[in-house]
Amino acid sequence: MTTNKRLLRSSSDRWVAGVCGGIAEYFGWDPAIVRLAYVLLSVFSAAFPGLLVYIILWLIMPQY
Repeated sequence: MTTNKRLLRSSSDRWVAGVCGGIAEYFGWDPAIVRLAYVLLSVFSAAFPGLLVYIILWLIMPQY
């Protein structure tokens, strides 16, 4: 059985652009855990790379 899953920004579970919500939905994870992991990774990597990755994902991930 093949499921056609796509990585999309969430329109229902979003705080800023739905990127973390979309990633959480794609992998079946809790959105709060994905957001917490993103914040921790951003803080410990001097924030700029995390912000840049978020903006890039915001631009390339389609919204559903």
